[in-house]
Amino acid sequence: MRLLILILILLAFDGYAFMAIRTLVQDWQPTIRYALYGIYWAVPVLLLVWMQGGDAGWFEGWSKSTVTVVRTLFFILYISKMLVAAVVLIDDLRRLIGWSAAQLGSGAKFSTGRSRFLAQLGLMLGSVPFFSLIYGMVRNPYRYQLFKETVRIPGLPAALEGLKIVQISDIHSGSFLHREPVRNAVDLINAQEPDLVFFTGDLVNNKAEEAQPFVEVFDKINARFGAYSVLGNHDYGDYVRWGSAPEKEANMDLLKDIHRRIGWDLLLNEHRSVDVNGAKVAVIGVENYSTHPRFPKYGDLRQATAGLESADLKLLLSHDPSHWKGEVTNDFKDIAITFSGHTHGMQFGVEIPGWIKWSPIKYVYRQWAGLYQSGQQFLYVNRGLGYLGYPGRVGILPEVTLIELQREA
Repeated sequence: MRLLILILILLAFDGYAFMAIRTLVQDWQPTIRYALYGIYWAVPVLLLVWMQGGDAGWFEGWSKSTVTVVRTLFFILYISKMLVAAVVLIDDLRRLIGWSAAQLGSGAKFSTGRSRFLAQLGLMLGSVPFFSLIYGMVRNPYRYQLFKETVRIPGLPAALEGLKIVQISDIHSGSFLHREPVRNAVDLINAQEPDLVFFTGDLVNNKAEEAQPFVEVFDKINARFGAYSVLGNHDYGDYVRWGSAPEKEANMDLLKDIHRRIGWDLLLNEHRSVDVNGAKVAVIGVENYSTHPRFPKYGDLRQATAGLESADLKLLLSHDPSHWKGEVTNDFKDIAITFSGHTHGMQFGVEIPGWIKWSPIKYVYRQWAGLYQSGQQFLYVNRGLGYLGYPGRVGILPEVTLIELQREA
């Protein structure tokens, strides 16, 4: 029944969007016009075949990249059709109002024809997500950008001035369609000659095995004083129907082993004291902690800092940025910088440095990308190295972060 409802909704979008096309081409030569009609209606037919074939196992021999691309193309087409259909619906409302006015004897002239202008407007609006999402899928999944920030910390010891921290987050290795381009991110990381490297969660989408092919990619990351990592909400296997509890536990054991093989010190509500040029840096890592009800609270910051004596600098790795305002800035004011990810910047938005930084995710997370400050505490939210769902990015590119520490003047 749910599948039938979905099909009917999609066919409604098809029908409404078709009205815009028919309005624009009604004066074209019949041969060209009917050829366009055939191409248009071939899409819903192919979608029905795709949906039926998926249930029947017709595409099991297809490569992961082919399946992902086809599925995404259908998604892009129907997002575009939704916009076209919305404008056609507005045209129908205009016609209904005009017809009603004519029936009431207002004397207003009423045309039953569709507005050519609104048909053109609808198709123009629909073309925006169509071309931008295609471009984002083809051009941007591995177009890694280096974001640099200088963070000035009051009382920072001279030994820690110039300390370089590279952060990456949200790799989502199960989404990658290719492995070789990911090596470019590792080259970019190593080119910064970082003192510390932080990974802030979501190595996989669902299962630890997704990360196996990438161990020999990420184990090439070098950091003078070590690399540290935490878990994100996707790393726990909570989005998989496991056959038994031991099976889920085995998945987590494998994930922990992969972190070890990569060379990352996985922090599970614990901390490490790192000697940096004679100064003591506390690297604290919590498990996933979110103030949003739909995400789990595995993190325990009090446990993570238990036994932690005074340090010259305290740095926190916490996957979900809502943790910062939810707990860190209220109860742990000695933590100088929190490093988070999770939002991906929604993989969609507009960023023009010094002018605009916008994404729909800002209406869900107040801190969603870049550097934030509250008093003398800082939060950096990484835009993510990988992607989830849509295999691309539009406006919000995959990120490697370089943070350099300086003493506040």
